[in-house]
Amino acid sequence: MNYWPYIWVLLGAMLWGTTGTAQSFIDGTAHPLTIGALRLSIGGFTLLAFVLWTKKLKLRSIPWKAVLLSAATMALFQPLFFSSVQLTGIAIGTVVAIGSAPVFSGILEWAVLKRKPDRIWSMATGLAIIGCLLLFADKDAPAVDPAGILLALGAGLSFATYAGVSKKVLERMDAVPAVAVIFSLSALYLMPFLFFFDLSYIAAPENLGVILYLGLGATSLSYILFSSGLKLIPSSSAVTLSLAEPMTAALLGVFIVGEVLTGIAWVGVLLLLGGILVLTFGRKKADSKRKALSIE
Repeated sequence: MNYWPYIWVLLGAMLWGTTGTAQSFIDGTAHPLTIGALRLSIGGFTLLAFVLWTKKLKLRSIPWKAVLLSAATMALFQPLFFSSVQLTGIAIGTVVAIGSAPVFSGILEWAVLKRKPDRIWSMATGLAIIGCLLLFADKDAPAVDPAGILLALGAGLSFATYAGVSKKVLERMDAVPAVAVIFSLSALYLMPFLFFFDLSYIAAPENLGVILYLGLGATSLSYILFSSGLKLIPSSSAVTLSLAEPMTAALLGVFIVGEVLTGIAWVGVLLLLGGILVLTFGRKKADSKRKALSIE
């Protein structure tokens, strides 16, 4: 078995996990729409220039319908995610967004592909739902904001849709050109908002450094790694491996940024992570059993 695609997805997810923490170091007021637009512009257009220069982009191979939908869901993910971490904290916002993505992924497969969810998915979904309910109920936690959790759930739905649709794109395109085109179009979707919100915070060198990191490290590099792995493994496995993002974000949020979570909030977070672990190891065990039976 080739483990490299799984490792690439894992490393990409860990880089995503740094986005909320990086955003917290921006000094001044920065609207989530402008952060998302700048992040996608830097990451997408840098990659687009590279693939054009190396002549790796073949226009005839682009499945435009899937590309446009992938770009739209990625553009939608940006303000939803950055707004959620601003409102409810890096740890909870990221955990809810990514913890809910496998749930939404299963629902979308059920609704679109008519693929009925299995018992493992149901168990993982139950844990994720209970975890979210605990976070909603924990009004005493300083970092818990119901509106932020709702935005994080919206981000989870957007990410699940992106993972599923971009899988179709990667059937026709290599990972780097695919990410370049999708993210450049996503940037175009969000760029009009740059004319309506304050961008003066970019003038500060430290803020510019954060934005460049978000664009190049947490976008270009991370999504190249993720897409390279996604091309070779099932989208449900890739979404599940994104567990590395909330784990990274939660650790950075608590130990670097200094976020404080109550006991109930930690239980909710752990249940969300537990749901993804059930999905990961349960599916792996089920696949091993199927392979053993087929050999017999």
